[in-house]
Amino acid sequence: MVKYGPKARSSVKRAMHKYKHGQLKSGRGGQGKSRRQAIAIGLSEAREKEAKVPRKYQS
Repeated sequence: MVKYGPKARSSVKRAMHKYKHGQLKSGRGGQGKSRRQAIAIGLSEAREKEAKVPRKYQS
């Protein structure tokens, strides 16, 4: 099982908080529509901050 670092966890937590309050932004001014999208946005932000996050899934 993959472990996420504390920075990644806090980033996802912040994104989920914004999602629940209807303030999550996705793309060009759009709004995050789902819980999965909120988690993906949080992990993406954590990757930008070079936190310990596993690589994106490549099919």
